[in-house]
Amino acid sequence: MKLHTIAFILLIIGGLNWLLEAFGYGIGNWIPGKVAMTIYILVGLSAIYEMFGHKKLCRNCNPSGSAAM
Repeated sequence: MKLHTIAFILLIIGGLNWLLEAFGYGIGNWIPGKVAMTIYILVGLSAIYEMFGHKKLCRNCNPSGSAAM
C-alpha cells in the first residue's frame, strides 16, 4: 500500500521534528508558516490513518494475514 508507506514516512518526519523541537530547532523554525502548518496537518492525518490501519497492514502485528504489498 502506497498510502501506508507515505503515512509511515510522514510519521518518521513528525517524530524527528519532535526530537528537534526538544532542542529548539523544530520544522516550524525553518519553514514558512503555511508550509509548516500543512506538514503538521499531514503528519497528524498520517497518525490517525496508522492508528486505525496499522494492525491489518503490518506483517509483524498480523503475520498470518498480512496485506499484499
